[in-house]
Amino acid sequence: MATSWVSIKASCLVLAIACMLSTINRVESINPIGAHRSLVGEIVFDIRKFGAKSDGRTDNGVMINQAWTAACSSKGPARVLIPLGNFMAGQINFVGPCVGGKKTVEIQGTLLGDPNPSSHASKAWISAQKVDYIDITGGGTINARGENFWKYAKGGGEWVLPVSLEFQTVGNGNVFNVNFLNSMGFHIRVTDSHDVALWGLNIQAPGNSPNTDGVHLSSNKNVRITDSKIGTGDDCISIGHGNYDVLVSKIECGPGHGISVGSLGKRPDETSMGRITIKDCLIRDTTNGARIKTYHGSPVMDASDITFENIIMERVKNPIIIDQNYNSNSKTQPSKVKISDVHFRNIRGSSTSPISITLNCSSTVPCQGVELADINLTSFNVTGPLTSKCTNVKAYVRGKINLTGLERCF
Repeated sequence: MATSWVSIKASCLVLAIACMLSTINRVESINPIGAHRSLVGEIVFDIRKFGAKSDGRTDNGVMINQAWTAACSSKGPARVLIPLGNFMAGQINFVGPCVGGKKTVEIQGTLLGDPNPSSHASKAWISAQKVDYIDITGGGTINARGENFWKYAKGGGEWVLPVSLEFQTVGNGNVFNVNFLNSMGFHIRVTDSHDVALWGLNIQAPGNSPNTDGVHLSSNKNVRITDSKIGTGDDCISIGHGNYDVLVSKIECGPGHGISVGSLGKRPDETSMGRITIKDCLIRDTTNGARIKTYHGSPVMDASDITFENIIMERVKNPIIIDQNYNSNSKTQPSKVKISDVHFRNIRGSSTSPISITLNCSSTVPCQGVELADINLTSFNVTGPLTSKCTNVKAYVRGKINLTGLERCF
């Protein structure tokens, strides 16, 4: 009986070991080549496993795209890892739709744009398209090395040079804890997307770099841009047509052209926009502060329910401005963008121009319902009192305002 019992125990032990080895082999077999599982259960695709080299010279675009394709096809959460090092790359495409759960691109090192213009045939250097649930993060840097391209830039806000990162038809996307440096065109563009959040970003380019907007939005629903530092040669943030439910909060902006709604109405297919809130921001050493801008000869469209609130201006040339004659020398027809329900509340700081409030609205569709509430601006290297200039607008005042000339605004 003893011998039989020992034999049974030995058989069970052998069976258990065999089952364990079978399970290990099965888990290893489902991990694709170049991947391993993280502690949280997602599969990690390290771009080095696909042949990427961190020498700052090799074009790693193909390797990064291959890692993304593997992650996108993975049945479950997956992460593309760009580790520490300098990885130069041409075109990068994060294209969906993907299977499984959330996909993350973790940039720990530095992505360097290819300095060869022929490597950038698209409108975007790094593009995420038709992806739901994507995070781009990691604490690293996206350096487009735009100084090699700015001499090719055209004026008038044309999107000639590629943006550094584009979200196109993305749902539930996040970009956070990433540094952007010296874009060729815009640093970030989000278009035709919904439920997108950008935060914890550091976006920097020289103040004289052309068309290097920090973030540009068009045709989106529910976008949040918060807790970031942006200094460029153009708008820190520009909110274009077709956007609804946008929040901009806790942004440190400057140098650049300020935070803008617009420009609107340049193209015939543009659509109305509204429910825009910009609050709790610091705007420093910029040409404009809180701005709304539209073109002459625009399509008929509305821009309404727009709020600038709790904004500190430091040495800003045009702290508060509505300009419906923006860059419109080539067109004589007034703008048909109807601006209404606009609020400038608790705006304080310093102006480098004697005219600190400019409300220059359309003669065809005058601005309506423009609120000026608790405006406290002082002059910086300006002689005489600060004043205001208003055309074709129906505004109203609440609280205290320390400017002259406001009677022309009512």
